[in-house]
Amino acid sequence: TPTSGSSSDAPEPDGPADSLSPAGSSSAEPGQPRRKRFVRRHWILVSLGVVLMIIIGSAGGYLYWVNKQLSNIPKFTSPTIIQNRTTSRGKSPETGRALNILLLGADNGQGTETVAQDLKDGKWTPFVHRSDTIMVVHIPADRKNVQLVSIPRDTWVHIHGYPYDNQHGKINAAFAYGGPDLAVKTVQHLTHIPIDHVAIIDWAGFKDLTTAIGGVRVYIPQTFYDDSQRITWTKGWHTFKGQEALAYVRTRHGLSNGDFGRIQRQQNFLRATMGQLLSQSHNIFAMTKVINVITKYLTIDSTWSAGDIENLALSLRNIKQPDVTFVTAPLGSYGMVAGQSIVRLAPAKSKLLFRDIKTDDVASYLKKYPQAKLSGDKSVK
Repeated sequence: TPTSGSSSDAPEPDGPADSLSPAGSSSAEPGQPRRKRFVRRHWILVSLGVVLMIIIGSAGGYLYWVNKQLSNIPKFTSPTIIQNRTTSRGKSPETGRALNILLLGADNGQGTETVAQDLKDGKWTPFVHRSDTIMVVHIPADRKNVQLVSIPRDTWVHIHGYPYDNQHGKINAAFAYGGPDLAVKTVQHLTHIPIDHVAIIDWAGFKDLTTAIGGVRVYIPQTFYDDSQRITWTKGWHTFKGQEALAYVRTRHGLSNGDFGRIQRQQNFLRATMGQLLSQSHNIFAMTKVINVITKYLTIDSTWSAGDIENLALSLRNIKQPDVTFVTAPLGSYGMVAGQSIVRLAPAKSKLLFRDIKTDDVASYLKKYPQAKLSGDKSVK
């Protein structure tokens, strides 16, 4: 606090900076070290320097904590991905080339056991967990954009070793029956796209994530009733988190396109969630909550190191929400097999989509079929 004879607002006298004290008298006692005199006169600068060092130290500690959290994410062994890495593609560094990541949303009904807990003993319990959300995340080599391609859960496919219907079933049965590695193998057989990594998030984690970021805002263009969940979804903007958010992405009844409508809802919600996360990406406290949730409920393949994840995140640092495109594998027809309602993909369009993903040229597919992209955020029912 300034005292009589001294003012923090007083102009500095002319002359050498260390020749006069703030009050205009001669400087400190002869023999006082110049460093102490500098600190005394420039205490504001010194204080800022100390604060800066604390911030840098905190950031370093934060980065160390993030690395530790990433290293502690539960992992499982995927022989299929390990085999992929033994090819010339897998031996090359992950930087500078396109990546394909299989993203699965896991649900075990009313159970409390996570996927990681189920896999802890190295064995998979058939039909305890299911994955109705199946996406191939394509990250181009130039890292300038990202495409998320959803595969409908009812897609009828060959499932290696599946003991029903001559090794055929809905694609979500691959995960339910054989776990994440069989899901990888099945998606690869359908698409001919080599999968580099797998990320599985339990829906319980999805609920906590929406709560951690303060909810996700989405628009419902018209009011309708979901008779399965007994929820009336009213027209207008809503902010959903926790159980409400989970109910939103699970809704299928009352949508005109059934499971394709639900896929659009899931993609729309992910798009909104991404926007919310990007808006908070510079808030260390908010991101700490997010990282705590994600690492708690996430399971990844054993070949994905913390360093790889950090490098990937760094390479995508300039990605904005408009740079992310959501696409759904094209519908060919609906059908019935053994009393089950199934989906068959459009053969020619699917082949073209998967080929363009494999060759890192999804733009060509979207140029030919621009309607394949998810519509605007106020159009998704």
